Amino acid sequence: MFLSVKNWSRILFATLSTMIVASACNSGTTGNGEEKDTPTKGVIHISVDETYKPLIDSEIKVFESLYPKTKIIPAYKPEAECFKDLFNDSARLIIVTRELKEEEKEYFKKEQIRPQSLKLATDAIALIVNHANPDSILTMDQVRQIMSGQSDKPWQIVFDNQNSSTVRFIQDSINKGKPLPASTMAAKTNPEVIDYVTKNKNAIGVIGVNWISDTNDSTAIEFTSRVRTVKVRADGYTEFVQPYQFYIGMRSYPLTRGMFYILKEPYQGLGAGFATFLGAQEGQLLIGKFKLYPARLNIVFRNATLK
Repeated sequence: MFLSVKNWSRILFATLSTMIVASACNSGTTGNGEEKDTPTKGVIHISVDETYKPLIDSEIKVFESLYPKTKIIPAYKPEAECFKDLFNDSARLIIVTRELKEEEKEYFKKEQIRPQSLKLATDAIALIVNHANPDSILTMDQVRQIMSGQSDKPWQIVFDNQNSSTVRFIQDSINKGKPLPASTMAAKTNPEVIDYVTKNKNAIGVIGVNWISDTNDSTAIEFTSRVRTVKVRADGYTEFVQPYQFYIGMRSYPLTRGMFYILKEPYQGLGAGFATFLGAQEGQLLIGKFKLYPARLNIVFRNATLK
């Protein structure tokens, strides 16, 4: 299967140009007397779910090359910490795996704040095992048994962080609120999860798929050579598949979730500029390069005959 993308000619330029005009009308200083940033100029701190580090590092590099008067400083954290930053005004823009909950929306409504949010992609959770582990093909029933501690085999589950979005995903979407086994480990980072799995035969690591998806990145290539990515069969399906882009987009790979930005900015500033970039063609194509399924592009799958 190959992807073809209908060209969004100059959408990003037109959108950012409109935002620049709007920000010019509101130009001036902040309440602290500092000069306001604009969609294409200034410095901003953002908080990002740490499972997206490889992707967002690349997005920032491209954005800053297009707009050299910008500086985006990311803090990669567990998802829960990103939301704390949004609520305590440490970050105007966060990139996470869920939208605001109803009670969170109500809080902002009472504060007379209207955050913006947008789904950027369909993401996936990858399960990784040691090369010496014979169990690299699992049904969803087997995944549920492993994650709830009911498997006959003594699996060692390893996450990046106890407050991470991957832990929340497994607890909410797979275990349906049931606790994880007492033996579950939290490494500290996704690379440390991969490192632990390479050294422990019975370990099963839970990571974001973009850590092992960039085939042009030496780090991702090195990671995939050290571990095996589990094939999973979704309920009601017959095929066991890995988290490839096509299967993520078609939802035949079952461990999928959304990728969102949430923006709380009192004026059209750099947060809005970067968020717009992420949802426009350039940012979406880069999301596709990391094998997530872009949410804002019109993607067509076509059969291809290889000779």
